[in-house]
Amino acid sequence: MKAVIFDGIVLGLQFGLLGVGLTLVYGLGGVLNLAHGQLAVLAAIIVARTMNAGAAAGVAVAVGLIVVAAIGLGLELSLMRPVYQERGERRVLLGLVLLLGVAFIIDGLLVWRYPNESLSLRIGGGPVRVLGVDMRAGSLLASAVAIVVGGVLAAFFRLTVVGQAVRSVIQNEEGAQLSGVNPNVVRELIFALSAALAGLVAVTRSMTSPVTITAGFDFTILALIVAVVGGLGSVPGAFLAGVLLGVVNTVSSYYIGSYVTTIILLGAAAITILVRPAGLLGHAR
Repeated sequence: MKAVIFDGIVLGLQFGLLGVGLTLVYGLGGVLNLAHGQLAVLAAIIVARTMNAGAAAGVAVAVGLIVVAAIGLGLELSLMRPVYQERGERRVLLGLVLLLGVAFIIDGLLVWRYPNESLSLRIGGGPVRVLGVDMRAGSLLASAVAIVVGGVLAAFFRLTVVGQAVRSVIQNEEGAQLSGVNPNVVRELIFALSAALAGLVAVTRSMTSPVTITAGFDFTILALIVAVVGGLGSVPGAFLAGVLLGVVNTVSSYYIGSYVTTIILLGAAAITILVRPAGLLGHAR
C-alpha cells in the first residue's frame, strides 16, 4: 500500500504542475485553454525529434520548451487578442471554440507527420529506497523537478514585481490597470509560461512512461479536473488537488482497475464543486 501511495504522490506532482498552467491562464483572462494537453504533447514530440537528430537530452528538452513557449506566445498575440476584447459568456465561448480548434489542428498535424512518434526518457540507475519502498530513479527525478519548479513558481509570484503584477491582474484587472500594470503583457508572459509548463509535464511524464501523440486530450482533461478541484486561478490549489487526485488515481487503478479511474476522478471533481464551488483553495468571485 505504501508503494501505491508513493506512486500516487509522484503522479500527483505531475498533475499539479499540469493544472498550474491551465489555472493561471483562466485566472488572468477567464479562458480555459483546451489546447493545453496538445501543447504538452507537441513539446514532447519536438524533444524526441531533436534527440533523434543527435542532440543531447538536456539540449533537446530546452529546445522543446522554448519552441512550445513561443507557440503559446504566438497564440496569445493572434487568436486570443479578439477573445479578450469580449466580455462574459462571449469571451468564454469564443475562447473555448478557438482553442479547441487549435487542439484539433495540432492533433491532426502530429498524426499526419509523426503517427508513431513518442517520447520516453530513460533515467539510468537502479531503484532507490525511500522509507522502505524501492522507487525508480525516473520517478524521483520527475518528482524533484515538479517540486523545484513549484517552489520557483511560489517564490516568483510572492517575491518578484512581475509575479505580484500577475497576482494583481488575477485578483482585480481594473485595479491592476489603475496601478500601472498592463494586463496584455502579463497575459503574454503567462500564456508562454503555461505552454512551457505543459511541455515540462510531458517531459517528466516520459521519465516513467512513454508520452504518445494521442495523449493530448487526456492531459487536458486531467488539467481541467485538477484546476476545478484546486480552485480556478489558485496555484497552491492546483498542486494540492494534483497530489490528492494522483493518490486517488493510483489507489483506484490498483484496487479497482484503470478503466474506471477517470470516472472516479470526475466524481471527485463533481463532489468538490457541490461541497465547495470555488475549489479547495479558490476564492469565490
